[in-house]
Amino acid sequence: MSIQHWPAAERPRERLLQHGPGVLNDAELLAIFLRTGISGKNAVELGRDLLIRFGSLNQLFSASRDDFCACPGMGDAKFAQLQAVMEMARRALAETCRQQDALSSPSAVRDWLRLKLGAKHQEIFTVLFLDNQNRVTAHEDLFHGTLTEARVYPREVVKRALAHNAASVILAHNHPSGVAEPSVADRHLTKQLSDALGLVDIRILDHFVVTAHHITSFAETGWL
Repeated sequence: MSIQHWPAAERPRERLLQHGPGVLNDAELLAIFLRTGISGKNAVELGRDLLIRFGSLNQLFSASRDDFCACPGMGDAKFAQLQAVMEMARRALAETCRQQDALSSPSAVRDWLRLKLGAKHQEIFTVLFLDNQNRVTAHEDLFHGTLTEARVYPREVVKRALAHNAASVILAHNHPSGVAEPSVADRHLTKQLSDALGLVDIRILDHFVVTAHHITSFAETGWL
């Protein structure tokens, strides 16, 4: 049945306007984004099919253009809209990180990192550069790797931190395996980077290990 024929109190858009987006499930939120269904399926059913096909919102958002457009009812226009929504979310969170003390608003940093790295299929090592008020002034993906590792060179991290005149940095990398537990190698690397950056009086505020659903903080676990 078309959503237009549902009782007004059950339609996703009307429920969102009445109660806020938090009351909607993932398929209903996708339905608002999709706007219309396809022959034989309304927008909510189509949204549910997309979630089943990709497994989660994170996997849907990180789907390639070819994989996304291969789904019934999808195409370049919808793919472009989805990418625009994701980029706006990333930029909004990045703006919050630039304007606020990263230590007093850690959720913005975590959310941005999860959007940026959580669903990547290869390991990426990212560095956020902060000023003396702990505001993020820049960020760079310094190293890319395979499914299991990215080779990181401390000298390059120091070089980029000095280029950005950073007072401190936040390190982050993803685990495509979905396991957010830092490895022994992760802890050893963090110690190497801390020693190297310490020589030029730059502190590491945190090192995050990111997956699609979890994020682990070295600072919170006492490993910094």
